[in-house]
Amino acid sequence: MDSDDTGRRSEHPEGAPITRGERSRRRAGAAPRRRASVTGVIGEVLLTAGVLVFLFIAWQMWIGDLIGAARNTAEAQSLAQEWEQQAQSQTPSAQPTPDATAAEAPVAPVEPVIAPEPADGQEFGIMYIPRFGPDYQVRIGGGVSRSRTLDTIGIGHYPDTQMPGEVGNFAVAAHRTGYGGAPFYRIAELHAGDPIIVETQDGWYTYRFRNLEYVRPSAVEVLNAVPQDTVEGTGERYLTMTSCSPKYTIMERIIGYSVFESFTPRSAGAPAELAGRGA
Repeated sequence: MDSDDTGRRSEHPEGAPITRGERSRRRAGAAPRRRASVTGVIGEVLLTAGVLVFLFIAWQMWIGDLIGAARNTAEAQSLAQEWEQQAQSQTPSAQPTPDATAAEAPVAPVEPVIAPEPADGQEFGIMYIPRFGPDYQVRIGGGVSRSRTLDTIGIGHYPDTQMPGEVGNFAVAAHRTGYGGAPFYRIAELHAGDPIIVETQDGWYTYRFRNLEYVRPSAVEVLNAVPQDTVEGTGERYLTMTSCSPKYTIMERIIGYSVFESFTPRSAGAPAELAGRGA
């Protein structure tokens, strides 16, 4: 038997049974199979959990805020359009011609309309802050509960504080991050004299920002009718905005104070500070 014939006899024909000796040789020449260690499994689980936590934080801090802000803008625009349509439907078709002499006379300040306090979770206003951009418009609802107002509407009105334009303190709260579009995320960027405008079904209430203050969470005196000890006298109309500080924590509260400037009835059209704002 020649060498070629021996080589052919030693080959294992396709489909033929594998002998016990050949199985032993194959096992001896095969590379050892890796076994997953407990440490490796735990490491992979922790890595996956870390990625999920990072995605959740990114959602809470950035993506969720952007989506919430866009939703706030759209729903506030819808509410403002509804009020405008209601006002137009109630306006008489024929208006008296204004007297020329009266038109030249200085316009006296209009006494603000004071609406009743809303129910918990009831929408009643929209806040505009031009400093925060032309798209900033956030609904205001009654109460400051997270589930019914802050997380769903955006800005909440503290019960038993005054209403827009009323003598005393119109006090509101909103998140700075993570929920409801974070309406007060940029509150620390306000400048003295910035307009803050609150729209209701009756018209627009313009306040002028005064200053910021940082207080303990227990400092409920910021909700008083006269919110600061440094503010003297009564008979004034204030707007107090409250939120958490620093960002992403609840260690303190950041407080923004503003003073009432004027009321513009709906029949007179929106204030000049809102001119050019897209509906």
